[in-house]
Amino acid sequence: MSDENKIQELQILEHSLQNLLMQKQAFQMELSETQSALEEIEKAGEDVFKIIGQIMVKSDKKKMIDDLKNKEKLLSIRLNSFEKQEANLSEKAENLQKEILDKKEK
Repeated sequence: MSDENKIQELQILEHSLQNLLMQKQAFQMELSETQSALEEIEKAGEDVFKIIGQIMVKSDKKKMIDDLKNKEKLLSIRLNSFEKQEANLSEKAENLQKEILDKKEK
């Protein structure tokens, strides 16, 4: 692979990593919001409400807690996946960058 192709591939990897980090950040925010909602609903009395579209509907507290815990679990799994992808892309980019720099030094 030529140096030009390696540099292009490195740019693509860095762009992919940047997109991945933005997605990961969005999932982290959603997880944080879910955890906050779960904490608040567990402190609340028996009357809890859920916003659906433009209206607020009284909901079953146990069902809402179960739904939020399931959402929390899914978001955590997704974040773990993002972290593995991030590590993989970072390693590839570092290796490619080292390869390019080593070749230039020779």
